[in-house]
Amino acid sequence: MEVFWVNNGSHSILEQRGKRMRVSFFFFQRRMATTSIHQTQPTNTLLAHVKRLCKQGSLKEAVHIVCSHSNLTLDLCTYVYLLQGCIQKKSLIDGKRIHAHMNKMGVKEDMVLHNTLVNMYIKCGNVADARRVFDQMPERDACSWTVMIAAYARHGFADEALNLFHQMYQTGVEPDELAFSSALSACASLASLEWGLEIHQEIIRRGLQFHVYVANPLLDMYAKCGKIQEAREVFDRMHQRTIISWNAMIAGYTQNGLVDEALKLFEGMPQRNVVSWNAMIAGFAQNGFVAEALKFFREMPQPNEVSWNAMIAGFAQNGLLDEAAELFKEMPQQNVVSWNAMISGYAQNGLIDAALKLFKEMPQQNEASWNAMIAGLAQNGYFEEALKLYREMQLAAVKPDTKTFASILPACANLAALEQGYAMNGHGKEALKLFEQMKHSGMSPNHVTMVSVLCACSHAGLVHEGCQYFNCMTKYYNITPAMEHYMCMVDLLGRAGLLDEAKDFINRMPIKPDPVVWICLLGACRVHNNVELGEWVANCLFDLEPKNATPYVLLSNVYAAGGRWNDIEKVRKMMNDRGIKKTPGCSWIEINKEVHAFLTGDRSHPQTHMIYKEVERLSSEMKVAGYVPDTTFVLNDVKEEEMEQILCHHSERLAIAFGLLNTPPGTIVRVVKNLRVCGDCHTATKFISKIVAREIVVRDANRYHHFKDGQCSCGDYW
Repeated sequence: MEVFWVNNGSHSILEQRGKRMRVSFFFFQRRMATTSIHQTQPTNTLLAHVKRLCKQGSLKEAVHIVCSHSNLTLDLCTYVYLLQGCIQKKSLIDGKRIHAHMNKMGVKEDMVLHNTLVNMYIKCGNVADARRVFDQMPERDACSWTVMIAAYARHGFADEALNLFHQMYQTGVEPDELAFSSALSACASLASLEWGLEIHQEIIRRGLQFHVYVANPLLDMYAKCGKIQEAREVFDRMHQRTIISWNAMIAGYTQNGLVDEALKLFEGMPQRNVVSWNAMIAGFAQNGFVAEALKFFREMPQPNEVSWNAMIAGFAQNGLLDEAAELFKEMPQQNVVSWNAMISGYAQNGLIDAALKLFKEMPQQNEASWNAMIAGLAQNGYFEEALKLYREMQLAAVKPDTKTFASILPACANLAALEQGYAMNGHGKEALKLFEQMKHSGMSPNHVTMVSVLCACSHAGLVHEGCQYFNCMTKYYNITPAMEHYMCMVDLLGRAGLLDEAKDFINRMPIKPDPVVWICLLGACRVHNNVELGEWVANCLFDLEPKNATPYVLLSNVYAAGGRWNDIEKVRKMMNDRGIKKTPGCSWIEINKEVHAFLTGDRSHPQTHMIYKEVERLSSEMKVAGYVPDTTFVLNDVKEEEMEQILCHHSERLAIAFGLLNTPPGTIVRVVKNLRVCGDCHTATKFISKIVAREIVVRDANRYHHFKDGQCSCGDYW
């Protein structure tokens, strides 16, 4: 029987287990040679023919013979031969037919046979049915548990792997090196240091800490959890290091941004393989050292598909899309991963049309292709399009996974926000419907999913439903609420005007509230003009983060809304006395590969005269269209006209005006701002997008804003 394995280089442990299992299978064959189902002797000639076909690789013919003779009884050894043939051919259909035949003939319980059946389902990619067979086994040995744990770890079900590992302990079955290795791999996937430390203690108790087949995944676990010093200690104490140990340590350094340390280790390696080179290429690229990555790529003896894909992804992730496209064309044989890397790169840089074009042109799409495109649309604010593509994915019979739902749920949440202005909550409820669909498909929600669900409730004004889902997290889904979930709940209550309830909720939090939670409540105080609570929250923030300018600015906005200029002056004096300076707003726009930067009231640009003239023209047309400046965002006690002028000359307005003047009609204007877009500029940009019939994309400190036809993708939530 072939054991399912987590790829961490433990080849000889497989050989050892294989030898044990071959001995076991030898005695199994001897035992079964005289044993048949129902104590009857089957047709020896037919059975021998079936076995011969299995050995020759003629699986389909062997299965056809078995299933076409409804009363043919097989010994257990023949069933094992057939299932192993299904494993080799990865034929789930034939495997299910053999399983059905076993059930029909009432095959008696046998651990070796059931282990083979579990392994067949795993190797054919059906982990759910493997678990069903596993749960029905009357008796399980260490192999049964280990194969199932390893399968969960390999297929991305890390939570299930660790839960099963815990159950294995509770039943008194002793884990071996493979079980520990798989459990550590699951810890690495979840970046679960708590679980990893517990398993490490058990490994030490058993004296396996220096065993290379345990040490490799242990090193990887610490690196993935950000504990690079502990990872290095494991590496240094290993009695024997394989090339996989060196590669894991290099990858750990690059994942934690320590590329110099990775380079030193790479240069000191006794031998290198393609994985070593790929780790350095990916590490340099992921940390922004694209030139160094390209140097390694060009010097590499024999780049493989992973090398090409790492370099393409490196260019794309760092915004060098022309270089990525050139390398993509140069690639000897493009595969689905390289296509997906280009799609993700275009999407991450806001070039959705280019991403969609590639998505439609690619020869074959896989789940990752659909997920990349759906995520790209959602992240760039194309929520309707993301939802439409999700429906197309379903029509194409591509099964959504947790990554799909992680993208589509926030899209529905944001669509709910867009609808909020029209007193509708259709997409908010659709997000909740999708969540229920996800649960019914057998996928367990995680903390990211719950953030999306709570956001959907917040945007759609579903206070009761949001509270219910929050309470279900611990009770039904075994998810301990994190700071993001508490922040969503404060936002939910704050948006609904339930400010006292939001305050009480924060005071009852079992963990210390993050400053962002208080800032969320302070923002709600501004919206609902609750000065008294706003002052109290601001004072809490002053104690928590006395050097952070954000609460001072927000409190000033609360005062400005009520025209309390003396109080604004007090806040300004407090900032001066404490040496706190507000970061000046700055916006950038790239035209013909040249970046143009603007500050508020900036007059240093060569086209200043034309820019300010365009701003004035737009302001006049906006007022005719119904725009009313919100001067509460001006923190100076000046005349109304001066306030309006200050708003008009905010950095993003200047950048947008410059973009409109210097790009062809109908093209998208793209602006980046270092701070959050102010509420008045947000409203103004919605008017501008409608007046000029142009799409305007603004990436501020919080999110992407897609302005089109007088609306913004954020639904006025940022």
